[in-house]
Amino acid sequence: MTFLRSVLPKLKSWKANTGRKPLIIRGARQVGKTTLVKEFANQYANSIFLNLEKSDDRSYFNNTDNVKTIAEALFLANKIPAGATKSTLLFIDEIQESPLAIQLLRYFYEDLPELHVIAAGSLLEFAMSKVPSFPVGRVEFLYLHPLNFQEYLQAIGHQQAFEQLHHIPVKPAAHNVLLKLFNRYTITGGMPEIIKCEVEKNNMADLPPLYESIWETYKNDVEKYAGNATEQKVIKHIMNTAPFYVDQRIKFQGFGNSNYRSREVGEAMRNLEDAKIIRLIYPSTDLNLPIKPDLKKSPRLQFLDTGLINHALGIQGEMLALTDLSAAHKGAIVPHMIAQELISLSTSVNSKPNFWVREKKQSNAEVDILLAHKSRVIPVEVKSGSTGSLKSLHQFIDAADHPYAVRIFGGEFSVEKAVTPQGKPYILMNLPYYLGTRIEEYIEWFMENNNM
Repeated sequence: MTFLRSVLPKLKSWKANTGRKPLIIRGARQVGKTTLVKEFANQYANSIFLNLEKSDDRSYFNNTDNVKTIAEALFLANKIPAGATKSTLLFIDEIQESPLAIQLLRYFYEDLPELHVIAAGSLLEFAMSKVPSFPVGRVEFLYLHPLNFQEYLQAIGHQQAFEQLHHIPVKPAAHNVLLKLFNRYTITGGMPEIIKCEVEKNNMADLPPLYESIWETYKNDVEKYAGNATEQKVIKHIMNTAPFYVDQRIKFQGFGNSNYRSREVGEAMRNLEDAKIIRLIYPSTDLNLPIKPDLKKSPRLQFLDTGLINHALGIQGEMLALTDLSAAHKGAIVPHMIAQELISLSTSVNSKPNFWVREKKQSNAEVDILLAHKSRVIPVEVKSGSTGSLKSLHQFIDAADHPYAVRIFGGEFSVEKAVTPQGKPYILMNLPYYLGTRIEEYIEWFMENNNM
């Protein structure tokens, strides 16, 4: 099964760039890094694949630090002509198993720039810390996430829905079909192995063993994240209890009804974040650019994949019976998926969204997402219901220097003029859930076509 990942154009641009540097693809285990590169390798006349979990493949980097000698040995072993360097892709998979190989990437750039080199691996943050001289400035990075909704539509072969998703504004006739497909995607998530099984067998009853296998793989990696036995215990506790706190703001002290201290939980959380299994989404109090996270305030807990969380919570069956998932798990699942969609759009840098808070004694407010658009900070609320229920959004609009706001909900696309309870007019764009990955284009359209 072929996955058409949205990062493929970036890989093609990298290939065409004469000043390219070795490319490191980063991301959690089993998000499709190896599959992506194998598909991309079809662009080359020759390709060499190394897996550094294999001692024979690691040995190429153990015996010499001369990259030209390494390349000569690899070309000979793979029966590739010596003069074919420019048409050859070298893929070094599981590079975290060899700090030496990571260190030598700089010399591929400096001494053998005509060879196209891509590396990938999991837990790279931990491996990089062991490299005496990391090749800063001599490598490029690309971040890969679970499949987003656009990629999901192509994976399941629904080209018509994919095309409808790219109409701005979306056509009303496509709404029900897109919403049903998004609901299914939200239930199953975006892990490639899960989607492959769903497409081939079309039966969700076959999926639980796969979810369990992926989740157990992450749990079994715990020793690689942890620096000592205590940290191992804390990470295991977080992995076992954190799904119950999905999309909630959390305190490190005593997390998950434990006796663990704030410092212990914080270190463990940051290790899991380095492994790309969780993300700590911090709030901001900013109404203007730049949006700065406030690391002293409680973060919101975000996971790698919503489908894995649904499985861990045991709620996939009941979700199948819902026509609007806004009520699933006390309203936490859809906002979590929208955040996952937004994170998937960031592939060149390791970024994540922020949310807005105003914390006063008798007037707390919290808006789900802040997005920067040109000179403005746009508030985004993920909520179904009437505009009158958007209390926090109204507080943001009253304090902001512009009248634009976005709501992501289960209804149809619309733009409406409204007024806050304090009397400030504003313009609200209502986006259906399935347009999460298109939000940047929609905000551009919204700002150009609606003036107040």
